[in-house]
Amino acid sequence: MDHERPIEIWLSPYGGFPNSRLPVLYYPKALRSLKGDPDAVEELFYSHGWRGAWINGVYPFDHFHSTTHEVLAVIAGEARLRLGGPAGKSFLCETGDVLVLPAGVAHAYIHGTRDFRVLGAYPEGRSWDLRLGDPGELPVVLAHLGEVPIPKSDPLYGPSGPLVEIWTSIARENQS
Repeated sequence: MDHERPIEIWLSPYGGFPNSRLPVLYYPKALRSLKGDPDAVEELFYSHGWRGAWINGVYPFDHFHSTTHEVLAVIAGEARLRLGGPAGKSFLCETGDVLVLPAGVAHAYIHGTRDFRVLGAYPEGRSWDLRLGDPGELPVVLAHLGEVPIPKSDPLYGPSGPLVEIWTSIARENQS
């Protein structure tokens, strides 16, 4: 698998949705050769340390996870998803597309085909929480976000993949 450079999607905080200083990484058609085979996608992610795989849709309300990053691979259908909260950016994703969401990034299903399904997983199988953007929770959420490490491996390409390079570089800049 060649290392295709992902599209970086930058999002600003919005109310109780912190989003992230790290960009969402969007790999269009990255898994087209796997033809939506969930076993093959799960095996690929697992081989790169992204575990706790599940298959379902995406919640139809803005939510995020403050304890882990998340990868979503579209394994069937297509859907319009919104990133960043109620005033965020929406775009169409389809079978073979992959999104890597940094901890804190709000996401929601807007509409799509009946067969729309994603396979999700987390770096090193980290535990996830469900946050709905309550501004009163921001102190706890920000504390959690500060403890989430940069993954050691890109879910598609492993330790030498673009995620590691991009996110590590940005994290270093933010520490300066």
